[in-house]
Amino acid sequence: MSERKVLNKYYPPDFDPSKIPKLKLPKDRQYVVRLMAPFNMRCKTCGEYIYKGKKFNARKETVQNEVYLGLPIFRFYIKCTRCLAEITFKTDPENTDYTMEHGATRNFQAEKLLEEEEKRVQKEREEEELNNPMKVLENRTKDSKLEMEVLENLQELKELNQRQANVDFESMLKQYKDYEEERKRRELEEDETEMKAMLEQAQSRRFLEDSDSDEEAAQVPSRSVPKAKPTDILQEDTEPQSKKLKIESWERSVGKLNSKSQLAGLVTVKKQTPGSTTANNVGKQATLQSSDAGSWSSSLPSVTQPPSAAQGSSLSLLGAYSDSEDSTSD
Repeated sequence: MSERKVLNKYYPPDFDPSKIPKLKLPKDRQYVVRLMAPFNMRCKTCGEYIYKGKKFNARKETVQNEVYLGLPIFRFYIKCTRCLAEITFKTDPENTDYTMEHGATRNFQAEKLLEEEEKRVQKEREEEELNNPMKVLENRTKDSKLEMEVLENLQELKELNQRQANVDFESMLKQYKDYEEERKRRELEEDETEMKAMLEQAQSRRFLEDSDSDEEAAQVPSRSVPKAKPTDILQEDTEPQSKKLKIESWERSVGKLNSKSQLAGLVTVKKQTPGSTTANNVGKQATLQSSDAGSWSSSLPSVTQPPSAAQGSSLSLLGAYSDSEDSTSD
């Protein structure tokens, strides 16, 4: 067995291609192709919407006896996705589009039909004007008349709107302008009044400060009293006024706690002579010395004192005792 995938195949010398039987297929035979919906459509059976771009396994066939400039026209069969009803459409090479045959209605078909009708009318008009100059003149007069009617209708609509709205834009603008001028004038007046008030306040404050300074300058010499001595400040009463008031109220209600001033007349001061003062001083010194000696003698070991020192200490104690008796008798 020979290979399948070869570049050259063997043809015997007696090979005759005309003797090969040809396969006869019908011209309207159908092929299964994969395509997408070329436009939006709606099924007539169930009302299902089929949007542009939805994929179908369609059957394709060539339309018999329909050719456009030698180009064949193809027909496609699809099924509704909901009710499986058959929908057919075919190509339209004249308008580079597709046309719906049956089973569904094309969406936005009215707009397309209107555009086609306008194109048809325009084409017929051009054909008429091509060979008839009077037709051209008639068409121009009709167009101008139609344009005038459109302008009149537009003017009527504008007047109707103005009558209903009843708004005068010029008066509104004038009123707004007057309002702005009045506002600016009011602001200027307020600024001027505020400035005047501030100036008057500043002048009054300056006048009060000047008058206060003059009064202080006049009162300063009378207040400054020179002190006689530098030590007089030590004799001033440093107690606060509140404390003095409390003491006075207490003395009025209870009485003074210190009675030295009341009993001062009951005590007499002794008048001492120079001799007595010296003896008293000597006695005091002797007592101090004896007390110091006793303290030292208690702390130090016992030492025998001479008889003369013992006699002197006893005499000093006797003198001090006699001085105390004299003071009591006086």
